[in-house]
Amino acid sequence: MLSITEEEKEELEEISRSEKLRWLAQKRQETYSSLIGDLADSCNFPFLEVLKVKESPTDYLPFRIITEFQILPIEKDGDEGRLPVAVGWYPDAAMEKWIYSISGKRVEWHVADPELINRTIQQRFGVGSASLEDGGLEELGESDVFDEDDEDQNAAVIRFINDIIEQAVRDRATDIHFEPGKDNLQIRYRIDGELVFVTVPDNLVRIKGAIISRIKIMARLNISEKRRPQDGRINYHLGGHDLDIRISTFPTMYGESISMRLLNQKQQPLTLSEIGLLEDDQARVSRVLMRPHGIVLVTGPTGSGKSTTLNAFLRQINAPERRIITVEDPIEYEVEGVNQTQIKPEIGLNFATALRHILRQDPDVIMVGEIRDRETAEIAIRASLTGHMVLSTIHTNDASGAITRLIDMDIEPFLIASAVEQVLAQRLVRRLDPSMSTSANVDNEFLETCLRTLGISITEAAHKSKLLEPKIAGGAQNVGYYGRVGIFEVMTNNDELHELIVKKAPAKELRNMAMRQGMRTLQACGWEQVKLGRTSLSEIMKFSSLGSDQ
Repeated sequence: MLSITEEEKEELEEISRSEKLRWLAQKRQETYSSLIGDLADSCNFPFLEVLKVKESPTDYLPFRIITEFQILPIEKDGDEGRLPVAVGWYPDAAMEKWIYSISGKRVEWHVADPELINRTIQQRFGVGSASLEDGGLEELGESDVFDEDDEDQNAAVIRFINDIIEQAVRDRATDIHFEPGKDNLQIRYRIDGELVFVTVPDNLVRIKGAIISRIKIMARLNISEKRRPQDGRINYHLGGHDLDIRISTFPTMYGESISMRLLNQKQQPLTLSEIGLLEDDQARVSRVLMRPHGIVLVTGPTGSGKSTTLNAFLRQINAPERRIITVEDPIEYEVEGVNQTQIKPEIGLNFATALRHILRQDPDVIMVGEIRDRETAEIAIRASLTGHMVLSTIHTNDASGAITRLIDMDIEPFLIASAVEQVLAQRLVRRLDPSMSTSANVDNEFLETCLRTLGISITEAAHKSKLLEPKIAGGAQNVGYYGRVGIFEVMTNNDELHELIVKKAPAKELRNMAMRQGMRTLQACGWEQVKLGRTSLSEIMKFSSLGSDQ
């Protein structure tokens, strides 16, 4: 049975019906699937494994009722005087009253996965359908600009954009892309690193220009400038979320493409374990972080979780006796007790300038969002050599590449060898949803081929029974995966590597030496995550070529 405490009831009131069960599972650290079963038992309603929705749901219930209550009329043999309906959370008397007054039938409740109900509604009607329907767009002509004097269009467009943002937050999207075509406006979310098409209403194309204009107004951009790229930001409040939305516009053949990066200002930084560091790598990193001085670099492409890892480091070493100052672009996490600064290039406050002034603030630990140029690199190295611990990121493909990148910036090799204590290269892979995963059906020959490609001994095929995969492959919203986990290679400086760095040894030689001393490659770390059931073999195979040419 599913019992809800008074404290949980208060918090659940602020959460949409489609998210309540997932929130409860995370809060209680219980499996999502077990709570669905408990909900069905508690309601004493039949549970639906498969959702068979009526061909035309709006013939039975108005669209607004379907979306507001997150319910769907379903196909089921039975009493003609009853309306079978799937629900994902406790129904109340008001819902039954509405359904009876509209349909003239008593409702017959069934419990289904609330996330499945929500996805089905999106796929059938499109995100934001209710907003456009209520806005009376059937009476509006084509619109190229957002007209603040047109109340019908104003209300429809504003509600539609709010619906798109709110659904993105519910789906845990990090980015929203508005991409205008000749006869359409395509919208895509990036969820767990994968681009996902958003089903939108058919009549959306009629006001695509107004939608783009409205976003630009929200970001305080020049709506009349359509030939040049522009950057802006929106502060958006949604329930308990304070979003800092970064906006980028870019002119294309059929209008302006808009990308929105969603940054949740209240999200909590993760621990070393939560970001995915394996136990032995955690120990290596922790030992270095406790040193009084040196540089720790995190490397990887854009979107690989470098900032999240740096903030996990801050959380690890944050203590009252340490003065920690950061300079970031942007500030993605608020860390209590840490002095955080955002760069402002428009007034000359860049990484190098901020870092130079931070040294006068008597810090113990300095976090620099990114080393982009020689000046920043030189100041960071000088800071480490004068008794400060410096944490930063740099864009390279692997750990050894960070050293050669610094040499390319004309930093003296002996300074690099003396200052850099550790380099982590990382990538993010989708994390399997425990409630939506099953034992992997992998052919022995295929598994051995994968292991060879990853550079791993085929004796590891003995762990085949531990492999998991999503119950449902693919899916409109990455069904079977929930969140992401990091894979890492951790290169710790020592006497042998110090000597190679001073000699300007190539990245391949540095990499081989680090591996001989126990560094686990990205591929090998990925395989360990597969064995732990955190991700699937297919996810790790995406990175099979990393480092192969080193």
